[in-house]
This record gives sequence, structure tokens and C-alpha cells, in this order.
Amino acid sequence: MTSKQPLTDIPTLRAQARAHIDEGAVTAGYTGDRPAVLKMLNEALATEVVCVLRYRRHHFMARGIHARTPADEFLVHSNQEQGHADRLAERIVQLGGEPDLNPDSLTARSHAEYVAANTLDEMIRENLVAERVAIDSYREMIRYLGDDDPTTGQLLRDILLVEEEHADELAGMLAGLPPHP
Repeated sequence: MTSKQPLTDIPTLRAQARAHIDEGAVTAGYTGDRPAVLKMLNEALATEVVCVLRYRRHHFMARGIHARTPADEFLVHSNQEQGHADRLAERIVQLGGEPDLNPDSLTARSHAEYVAANTLDEMIRENLVAERVAIDSYREMIRYLGDDDPTTGQLLRDILLVEEEHADELAGMLAGLPPHP
């Protein structure tokens, strides 16, 4: 049986909060490796921004009799990826970092690739590949954090859930396309 640590008394909690007020949301109880977590979050941010751009391009470029539904879904996915990017940027700032949105290095830091794709089939496949990359990346990040940063872990779990939904939707789209000539 493991023994639990006693709770910190209220006067000590108050004194610690006042003594380290300029550290914002990061308190003495934060046990994560902040530089490593910030690097990881900035890579996730780059991945989300690249996905926003790829989905947005595919939304506008999708053509053909079967393109309307996937094109509409690409726009929905793009908007959701932008929401993920915004949440990641907010968390980076909460942890005392700076969101890296430098366009010159986005694709180098992104886990997913930006593939323009020319056909609807290629667009769906490339987006599905990117979602699968994101799913594995987020799972690894969640494992890396363990119990050291429960807030970031929960954020990543929330994003992972949506990425899995995207992958499922894209796989369904791919199955619904007519056979490739």
C-alpha cells in the first residue's frame, strides 16, 4: 500500500502563491520538463497549422461529382484543426513559452506533411495519413507526460479524440469513393 502525501496547509499554499505570483499558472507543483514540453507543444502547433492549410487547400481544390461532401468535410476539419492550434498556443503561453508560428519553419517542425494532392482520392488519402500521424504523435506525447502535466495531458487527449474522429470519417469517405480507374 502506498502512503499518500499530506495536503499542504492553507497558509503555506497562500504564501507560495504570493511568493511566485509572476510564474502565472506554473506552480511549484508542476513536475514536467517545461523546455521539453514547450518544444513538444510547438511541434504539435506546427502540425495543426500545416493540417489547417492542407485541409483548406483540399476544400477549395476538390472537384468532381463526388467532391461536394468531402470538400465540405475538409473545411470542417480545417476549422477544427485551427481550434486545436489555438488551444495549443494558449497552453504554450500558460507554461511561460511563446507559440512558434514562424512560416519559414512550420513544415520542418510539423509531424504531418503538406501534400497538395491533385485528385479527390489523393486528397482523402493524404489527409488520412496526416491524421494517423497525428494520432500516434498525440498518443506518444500523452505517454511522455504521464502524471507530470495533467492539464496538457487532458488538452492532448481532447485533441486526440477529434483526430481519431477525423481518421474514421476519412476512412469512410475513402471506402465510399468509386473504384480508381
